[in-house]
Amino acid sequence: MPTDYAFRARLGVSYEEALPLIEAALKVEGFGILTSVDMQATLKAKLGAQFRKYCILGVCNPPLAQKALTQDLEAGLMLPCTIVVYEDDGGSAVSIADPIAVVELLGNPALRPIAEQAQTKLRRVFEVLTGRELRVGQESGSK
Repeated sequence: MPTDYAFRARLGVSYEEALPLIEAALKVEGFGILTSVDMQATLKAKLGAQFRKYCILGVCNPPLAQKALTQDLEAGLMLPCTIVVYEDDGGSAVSIADPIAVVELLGNPALRPIAEQAQTKLRRVFEVLTGRELRVGQESGSK
């Protein structure tokens, strides 16, 4: 599984326990949850399909979002930052999109410092959730 665009790890808690932990860790770093998409419920309702517990979170740090949008109105294409959490073998897993990898798609070098700030904050969220330090470019211990 490629790891160049996200930080990934299994968490030592259930899916139900992971969601409030993620929200609390985000809050410490100035992020709020703007959207929460329950993919299990959505796929059941729209397709009648069974799927594991899986949530897509759209998270935002308003000061960083404002800086990004001031630099480039198209930066809204990369907002909000995305986190997925899902049930995995009775536990849970989390993946946090790397803002630097995402901003590279826009090709605007003025956004890089903002993405670096967001990455630093989201890495700290990851470290709180997993109990381990993650350095830029380091494998996060995915499956």
